[in-house]
Amino acid sequence: MASYQINSESEYQMVMEQVEAYIRKATKNGGFHTLSLQERSDLQRLSLLAESWEDQIPLMPIRQPKTLVEMIELKMYERKLKQKDLAALLGISATRLSEVMQNKRKINLDLAKRLYQVLKIDPVFILENA
Repeated sequence: MASYQINSESEYQMVMEQVEAYIRKATKNGGFHTLSLQERSDLQRLSLLAESWEDQIPLMPIRQPKTLVEMIELKMYERKLKQKDLAALLGISATRLSEVMQNKRKINLDLAKRLYQVLKIDPVFILENA
């Protein structure tokens, strides 16, 4: 049996219509066991075709932080931290963190270490973006 693959959105839609028809039939008749052996085989083949097509669709790219401030903001969001809470975790004053976040103050080696240790920010990212 030659292997077939879906090559366009319209082919995918046609395959999905067939899959849905089998599902409706099975639902109406009380379950997949009511489908013939050939129908179950077709449903499985069509489902695998559709899955293969769907796996090729790229996911929406997640915007990666480009600056150290953006990375810190992402880490704060992930941990549901407010700026004052993060300052306490880092062992620095809220004022100092605020100045860093507003690009009014550069980070020093000590703060870079803390960002790595506490927030697990990649040291290379810190060095390249400090």
